[in-house]
Amino acid sequence: MSVVEQYARARIVTDADPEEDAGAVPVVLRFDPDDPRSVRVGLPGTHEWTVSRTLLEQGLRTPAGTGQVRVWPCGRVQAVVEFHSAQGVSVVEFESKALTSFLRRTHLTA
Repeated sequence: MSVVEQYARARIVTDADPEEDAGAVPVVLRFDPDDPRSVRVGLPGTHEWTVSRTLLEQGLRTPAGTGQVRVWPCGRVQAVVEFHSAQGVSVVEFESKALTSFLRRTHLTA
């Protein structure tokens, strides 16, 4: 069994001036079959989060999660993942298709 890694384009949502919006940024999604319940989400810089694979799957269909990570569908083509920490909140918008494709690949290797 091998590690599944996929790069996705995502948009970090901030309260910054829309004129300064950096647009899409690269995010790495990583699944290790040795830890089949978890997915790692690497944001730009050194930020990496461990997220329940089940939570990501549920959040593509309906709002899911409490505490540090929340996921919900946003319209027909996007999903939002919200990460809470002592430093604040990071809100990341993904194309649902990218997350679905990645999660499908994780099930093929698990």
